[in-house]
Amino acid sequence: MSTPQPIDRQQRKSRIITLVLLAILLMSLSTFLVQREDAKTIIVTFPTGTELEAEVADTPEKLLFGLAFQEALPPNGGMIYIFEQAGAHRVTTKEYRFAVDLIWIDEQHQVVQLLEKVEPCRKDPCPWYGPPPVAVRYLIEAAAGFIKEKGVGVGDELKYTLRM
Repeated sequence: MSTPQPIDRQQRKSRIITLVLLAILLMSLSTFLVQREDAKTIIVTFPTGTELEAEVADTPEKLLFGLAFQEALPPNGGMIYIFEQAGAHRVTTKEYRFAVDLIWIDEQHQVVQLLEKVEPCRKDPCPWYGPPPVAVRYLIEAAAGFIKEKGVGVGDELKYTLRM
């Protein structure tokens, strides 16, 4: 009968580090998924009367990942980024599953730039979109085709209603 070989220190250390990293990843993922369920929604009303139900990107994770890993948006759904300060903000579509329209908005709630049918990115590095020509405070991501279908234009003034 043979006796089991002892695991050397390096292997033990490597296994412990792997388990700790896995635990951290699982906790981060569960936190991210729970936050999505408690998401705040802003109803964005366009001059044509069109309403978009936009999930608020109000956490560091949502600001970083946006619509990444989501399979689709509900009809007239999207995401609104509310940046802490007006500035030259830009985004990427890394790990998005569908194309989006991007609508940059200034502090006076006026559309300052539009970008249609931005494709998802699954390579590295991914391109960045923006910054717009003037400082912005908000960015809306909607399903590709929204801008054209709803007649959104530069200069449009938007109205926001927070849904609790």
